[in-house]
Amino acid sequence: MVSIRGAITVDNNTKEDIINETKLLLEEILKRNNINIDEIISIIFTATDDLTAAYPAIAARELGIVNASLLCVSEMHVENSLDKCIRIMMHIQQEVLQKDMRHVYLKKAESLRPDLLNK
Repeated sequence: MVSIRGAITVDNNTKEDIINETKLLLEEILKRNNINIDEIISIIFTATDDLTAAYPAIAARELGIVNASLLCVSEMHVENSLDKCIRIMMHIQQEVLQKDMRHVYLKKAESLRPDLLNK
């Protein structure tokens, strides 16, 4: 089992934006890591306290991720942290090494992991 991290920012606190941006992030994680939906064990979603219009897990269910355990929780508030941000930690069952996982940070969330740019 390995884990993959990712994050994305959302422009507006609307159900549509939260679900669409979460789908974008999930699809990019699946693509970059060659993950089949059946390999997903669980996904933990966090959202900053300014995102209240929808659960990010709805996006996963709409993409067909129906057998994995999903959990949505509030991101810890830290002064001067990134606004309107959804973070993901996905656990998958694959015969790969943790060091080979490609973490995905999109939009303003790229600032959270500058070490991953150009990888």
